[in-house]
Amino acid sequence: MGSLSLGRRTRLWKLLERISQMREQLLATAVAHAKAEIQLHKTNVDVYLHNPAGIGEHSDIMETIQIELDKMASAHDRLEMLETYFND
Repeated sequence: MGSLSLGRRTRLWKLLERISQMREQLLATAVAHAKAEIQLHKTNVDVYLHNPAGIGEHSDIMETIQIELDKMASAHDRLEMLETYFND
């Protein structure tokens, strides 16, 4: 960077700062999305466990709960990946 003018160095630093901010915002959004998905599917399981009559079209309650748990596990795995590999 020694050959860059002060103006170009300033613009470069601002660009790098914006890229860093965008990265942080994208990661925060991905984490929030995964946490919200976990809560959504946990709520569904709670409803199935506490009010199985409200399920109606789902004749196999255990299968329905397993599907919700699988969706929770997928979101949990995503959250762990984000925290493990992108939490600088």
